[in-house]
This record gives sequence, structure tokens and C-alpha cells, in this order.
Amino acid sequence: MDLRPIDTVETISQQEFKTKYYNPNKPLIIKGLAKQWPAYNKWNWDYFIDIVGDKEVGVYNNVKSDSYTPINTADAYLKFGEYLQMVKKGPVDLRIFLFNIFQHAPQIVKDFSWPDEYMNGFVKRFPMLFVGGQGAITHMHFDIDLSHILHTQFLGRKRVLLFPFEEQRKLYRKPWEVLSLANYANYNEHFDYESFPAVKLAKGYEVILEHGDTLFMPAGYWHHMEYIDAGFAMSLRALQSSIGGKLHGAWNLFGMRNIDTLMKKTAPKWWYARKRVNLYKNADRELNTI
Repeated sequence: MDLRPIDTVETISQQEFKTKYYNPNKPLIIKGLAKQWPAYNKWNWDYFIDIVGDKEVGVYNNVKSDSYTPINTADAYLKFGEYLQMVKKGPVDLRIFLFNIFQHAPQIVKDFSWPDEYMNGFVKRFPMLFVGGQGAITHMHFDIDLSHILHTQFLGRKRVLLFPFEEQRKLYRKPWEVLSLANYANYNEHFDYESFPAVKLAKGYEVILEHGDTLFMPAGYWHHMEYIDAGFAMSLRALQSSIGGKLHGAWNLFGMRNIDTLMKKTAPKWWYARKRVNLYKNADRELNTI
């Protein structure tokens, strides 16, 4: 993997953000954005336990999903407060994603402000919380709706690996899915290049997010995240400005995903074998261009 650091700023003007990062689809870390929000100092484990601790949430372990099951299937269900108490006590490889805490506690929307100066199209009904215990892993994928993301880390540190959408063949994307066949867990210590040699050619970015860091992740970016410490983050999603981008996201959500789910139910072995052959063909084409 050819990894570069992500540009980092304390603050940035609207014009510079648009010109240098939004329009060219280049990631950025903004360190000062969240420091203006009450949430920067206010949000912690006990605060969330008090206000939404009784809500049931799906939790996910570190086992990488296989090629026969639909994505986003929870491994267990817990009370949110019970889960946070587990996270506080020590390492636990369970995480929560896409939790709309604001639906249950709408008053905390006042704890942050939407950065409309940077982009249009924020989906303001769905700010989402992501929580993980120390050692939890979010495996390599891209977001199915192809939204732009502002991902702000509040507690703990998180290692993030990013690649542009165009690197998908080198990353061994499973056809008709948003996931990679390769396992990038603990990639900084070991990666199976023998089984997935094209990954050596992939050009991307690496960063460790800390409290208050906001990552601008452009639409379609592949990302893999590892919780160095227990922590949580909030993602604000914005639809792409172009009609083509919106249509591509809609196709992924309502066309690609439904077709893949249907095939996994009706002809799982044949479907998996077909996808596996095609993804290795795609990777080999990348290797043959060297």
C-alpha cells in the first residue's frame, strides 16, 4: 500500500475547502471545527448513558462478514447504557454504527451546528453516532449511498485507512457489494499480500483521529477503521451535488443491494463463486498494467 498523510488544518475558508478538497474529492482533517460546538466538552459516556441508556441497539463484533449473508446484520442486541458500561471498563471488540441517537434525544442536536458553509445537501434527519470499544474494527468498505461525510471523533483515538473509490479493483472489491474480500485488520502490523498482491499498488491515506478531529471523507471513499482506544464519533452526511452522483447512490441502495441480497438467498454458492472469479480477474488486470 502506498499511503500518504492527510492534509490537516485548524480552520479553512469555504472557498479553499471547495477548491482544494470538495471539488477534487480529496480528504482533509479539520481540527478546529468541533471545538466551536458544546458537544466538544459536553459529550462523554455518562452523558449518553443518562439520556438514552435504556434504548436497545444492535452491536457488531470483529468477525468479517462472509459472502453469503446480507450486510449490516447485528451480532447481538443490548441496552445502549449496558453497552457503554462495558466499553468504559476495558477492551471489548464490539461496536455500534449508524445509531441515530438524535431520534431518541432530539435536544442534543443543539450541541453542534451543521457546517453548511462547506457543502450543501446535508441529510439533517440522520446525523449518526459510531461507537467502539478498544480493539473494535470497522472492516474495509465504502458507504453505499455515496454521500460526502464529515466524521468527527469525540473520545479516544481511531486509526483510519482511506482509498479513493477508483482503487476498488486493487482493494479486491466484491462485485455487487460495498465490501472488500481482503481482511485489513491490523494491516499496519501484517497484511496478506500473498493472497491479495494488487493491494500493494493501492494508493491511499492513513491517519489517527483524536478528540475533536473532523475528517472530510469524499463520496465513495473506501475506509477501514480500528479503535485504538474506546471512543465514539459522529458522522454528518451530505448528498452529492451532481445528479449523476445522487443516481449512483440510489442505484446502490435500491438496485445493487436488493439484487445481491436476492442472489445470496436463491443461489448463494454460484453467486459467491461468480463474484470471486470476477474480483480476481479485476485485480489481475491491475497487476498486469505494471
